[in-house]
Amino acid sequence: MIDFNNSTIVKLNPSQAEPDVLAMLIQGEELYRSFKGIRDSVHFTSRRIIAVNVQGLTGKKTDYSSLPYSKIQAWSVETAGRFDRDCELELWFSGLGKVRLEFAGSVDIKVLGQIIGDHVL
Repeated sequence: MIDFNNSTIVKLNPSQAEPDVLAMLIQGEELYRSFKGIRDSVHFTSRRIIAVNVQGLTGKKTDYSSLPYSKIQAWSVETAGRFDRDCELELWFSGLGKVRLEFAGSVDIKVLGQIIGDHVL
């Protein structure tokens, strides 16, 4: 499982979803956006956020965490600035606590905020 106590993942950049993530989608679930760090990735779907944590030196062991929008109690988006070139998304989940995701400055973080708002509000 991603270390949610640490509450951060390496800066994420837009990417394509891996076939194993696409295979996890349930009937009627759509993939909205995918982001990848060095080895880990995060995928926003029509029903949840899927966090993929590749573990170990060889990367053969992988953890998939499903974070349903229904468990989000609050969220915050922070856009990139002049000197702070990354943007951030903070999510507070019922029973889990705070999860912080950092994205490259080129990511339109407001779109992710809208996706979450559409499913939480």
